[in-house]
Amino acid sequence: MICASLFNGCGVGAVAMIRANLPITKFYYSEIDKYANIVMDTNFPDAIPIGDVTKVDASSFNDDVDILMGGSPCQGFSFAGKQLNFNDERSKLFFEFIRLRDELKPKYILLENVRMSKQSQDVISEYMGFECQALNSSKLSAQNRYRLYWWGKLQADGIYKQLPIAPMIDKGITMQDILEDGYATDVMTNADGKSHCLTARYNGAVWWNSIERKQRTMVLKDNPTMSKDGLIRVGTADLKGHDSIKRVYAQEGKAPTLTTMQGGHREPKVAIGRIVNRRLDEHGTRKDDQLDLPFTRQLEVRDDEKSNCLTTVQKDNVVVSKDMWRKLTPLECERLQTLPDNYTSAVSNSQRYKMIGNGWTVDVIAHILKGIQLDEWHEMYNNNKEIV
Repeated sequence: MICASLFNGCGVGAVAMIRANLPITKFYYSEIDKYANIVMDTNFPDAIPIGDVTKVDASSFNDDVDILMGGSPCQGFSFAGKQLNFNDERSKLFFEFIRLRDELKPKYILLENVRMSKQSQDVISEYMGFECQALNSSKLSAQNRYRLYWWGKLQADGIYKQLPIAPMIDKGITMQDILEDGYATDVMTNADGKSHCLTARYNGAVWWNSIERKQRTMVLKDNPTMSKDGLIRVGTADLKGHDSIKRVYAQEGKAPTLTTMQGGHREPKVAIGRIVNRRLDEHGTRKDDQLDLPFTRQLEVRDDEKSNCLTTVQKDNVVVSKDMWRKLTPLECERLQTLPDNYTSAVSNSQRYKMIGNGWTVDVIAHILKGIQLDEWHEMYNNNKEIV
């Protein structure tokens, strides 16, 4: 299949096509970020760059395009931003997708964007010719990430019609499943750039730096519970800035939605420990041998520098006994987006965080693209039926 990817980023669309078992004959891509292009060229050296989307037209392609995909810049639409909608110049790049769709007339089109105001959503749907479908990546990953997908097919009359996306089966993945064993946060480094590991110093396991001796602590949340989206917030990090960058989550829940994570401690934060059943007396002292005491759910820290096994998490009565946290590493963020490990390692960590946060969740896109195989089977069946 011949694919054209607009606003390509680091090439998630190409990874998803492979994961969906779709053959790639040629892969054209438009992207202006030089670091994203480095990652793309590293992983897909045979892909064909076509430059700035505003300067691309049908003559940029030597072939008939089967799939046109893209996720136009979302900053103007996002509820996390100023919600300038189409008054934001970046949001207007959506119309480049429409222009190229009309010029190329691909068989399949896929557009992704963030949740937005109903008014903006209706405008996009009108231009696309059909309604979007909302999916949460949490079904197939450890990340809570709601996105809107316009997935359609060109009909005989030249109009695009929505293709249904099959329901996603929840894999039950949590942050515990994507954490690196014994890996220190990347901001805690020596002068030689190497990370320090979890240590049992300072009256328990903490993250530390041999030069600055920094501790990463948080204010514990009383009886944290699991949100409807599967997140378990256990505390507030001791940081300056907006509340959104201070939220610390338990490993047994989902991660929050990744953003571009550019500076200011915007990377997701995870508590160092696991939630387990413990018997505690009235003073909070562990008394596992007193079988008459009820179990209490407790977040505990291991001193062996290893991540803990997945446990069953209840929605109430969670008591936190330690107060350390760390940021998720770039590799862990790749896993949240279901990218291959170290897929973005050709660039700096700051650029890795940015492009991972800007990207798609691979397995969600692969799930959507798998619908092509079913659609083409139906098309072939109907054609044979007409011949008979």
